[in-house]
Amino acid sequence: MDGDAHCNPRTVEEVFRDFKGRHAGLIKALTIDVEEFYQRCDPEKENLCLYGFPSEQWDVNLPAEEVPPEIPEPALGINFARDGMQEKDWLALVAVHGDAWLLSVAYYFGARFGFDKADRKRLFDMINDIPTIFEVVTGAAKKQVTDKSSVLNHSSTKSKSNSKMGKLSKGQAKDRNEEGDEEEEDEHGETLCGACGENYASDEFWIFCDLCERWFHGNCVKITPARAEHIKQYKCPSCSSKRARP
Repeated sequence: MDGDAHCNPRTVEEVFRDFKGRHAGLIKALTIDVEEFYQRCDPEKENLCLYGFPSEQWDVNLPAEEVPPEIPEPALGINFARDGMQEKDWLALVAVHGDAWLLSVAYYFGARFGFDKADRKRLFDMINDIPTIFEVVTGAAKKQVTDKSSVLNHSSTKSKSNSKMGKLSKGQAKDRNEEGDEEEEDEHGETLCGACGENYASDEFWIFCDLCERWFHGNCVKITPARAEHIKQYKCPSCSSKRARP
């Protein structure tokens, strides 16, 4: 793939940066761009693969022609099962294979550039600190947090201001509720964006999906604070596409 031809990470940090870019690209395909991804995985076409690139972009394409390829290949033929499974199960299966591919690419670079035991462990620890694609796509990453903090008080937070609080950044919510509990703010810090899988930061605008009950960076779903003020019930791109599809 052209997106990989010029990628040449050599240090643990560079390999991890490469991993995070590909990771973000695959999550984008399976959440934000899920409608486009679904359409491109036509079962009538040849064996197709889902590629993630260091640039945080993705592509559905045929496998590389050269053998062996420049880097390990993603799962082959993901399109064939599209219409034979429920969509959520198919997306979860693709997500699992995406996770396996990301690890194989990272450790391919590790082997290629002679990482020793300590470097490999450090790389794995860095990778293990971020949620898997499967966890983000299925909502398991959010569930792990909510199991600890009773849905992080999202429901009560929304009800405090007629659901408007759920449409504001948590930084703004904190300003409106300065007497709020510090422990609750700490729990918010464990919240993960349903699109990119990254953690909450107090200076970022977030929005809550009323259907799948996940939080999203405003930037990831292209929603501004001003626009959010006029939304009575927010549906993330993934939920919107599922409801729109016949």
